Amino acid sequence: METSIKSLLVHMDGTAAAGTRLNLAHQLATTCHARVSALFAVAPRYLSVLPLIPGMPSMPSGAPIDPNHRLLALSAFEQASAGNAPPSEWMELTGEPVVETFSRRALSADLLFLGQRDPDDVSGYDVPADFVESVLIDSGRPAFIVPHAGPASIAPKIVLVAWKPTRECARAVTGALPFLRSASKVFLIEEGDDPTQAAPVDVREYLRLHGIVNVHQKANLPEHRAGEALLSVAAECDAEMIVMGCYGHSRARELVLGGVTRTVLDSTRLPVLMAH
Repeated sequence: METSIKSLLVHMDGTAAAGTRLNLAHQLATTCHARVSALFAVAPRYLSVLPLIPGMPSMPSGAPIDPNHRLLALSAFEQASAGNAPPSEWMELTGEPVVETFSRRALSADLLFLGQRDPDDVSGYDVPADFVESVLIDSGRPAFIVPHAGPASIAPKIVLVAWKPTRECARAVTGALPFLRSASKVFLIEEGDDPTQAAPVDVREYLRLHGIVNVHQKANLPEHRAGEALLSVAAECDAEMIVMGCYGHSRARELVLGGVTRTVLDSTRLPVLMAH
């Protein structure tokens, strides 16, 4: 995989999914000769708010951090780092401010490995429910988001790019170039109903300049229920990854996300490469 990725940052917690994220990061690091940093980042246990109310952060319940969660995460790190694994380091962050400190550490990483929240996994309640989207918005770094259900691969053969001419999407596409180059087929779906707009030509030419020529245009996303439509198209294409921008803002811990971003983060069963 031709890539300039040299620094990977993996979020570790007490869930079994943390080991999956770390193993995927190690697989990618092996192919691109990168360094892996595993950062254990949890806080006092958070109550789950279902459905998550836009603008309302998770609330700490007052329960202490479970020491077994650290041991599980550290064990996963030691197993993944054994043998001929790429260079890696273990770091820990407990207590507040989890999002702010993790995001600051993410500034020196080329790619983050984060996990989709599983509302049924109580072992993940010591991580804020809005952790993924907050880190994306606060750090501005691209992230490989691993679903809590469904397969995930660092070498997807079919990739769906959800494009619109914004800085968020441009950053996501740039961050996804190594994955797009190695894919056998790339599908492109765009926001809007005007087939004459210039953006389709621009992004296809950009991809072509980076050696990505097997690009197939899909019908544009509808304005209504666009998130559901995007996931439906991904299923029709047999996509193994979605590339898209993360739209929203965070001010004074008030998080507001775009509808498509929220739907995909909540419902995807595919890995998503996302950037803000």
